[in-house]
Amino acid sequence: MAREFTAQMSMHRGRWRLYVVLLNTTEPWPEYDFGRAAPVPTFTERVQALSVLGFEPVPGALWQWTEDTHVPDDPASPVVLIAAVSVRSRAGVAA
Repeated sequence: MAREFTAQMSMHRGRWRLYVVLLNTTEPWPEYDFGRAAPVPTFTERVQALSVLGFEPVPGALWQWTEDTHVPDDPASPVVLIAAVSVRSRAGVAA
């Protein structure tokens, strides 16, 4: 059975990036840079990026969007959107 992880997508340095959170390791997290700020990557683009990284969404998993801020406890701080989905390593790909 494939291990499950959380993939997250957020804006970083003015561009959308997707990364897979690997806890309890010193290994770098797999990351994909979409190379743009707009438009927000589509569902299909996100699935393709996960595939490049060796992962796929867990069947039935939905993307969940969370709002955060750059400066905690400052209501005037710019908003940061973070999307997350449960993923698993694809068959034949070690993670």
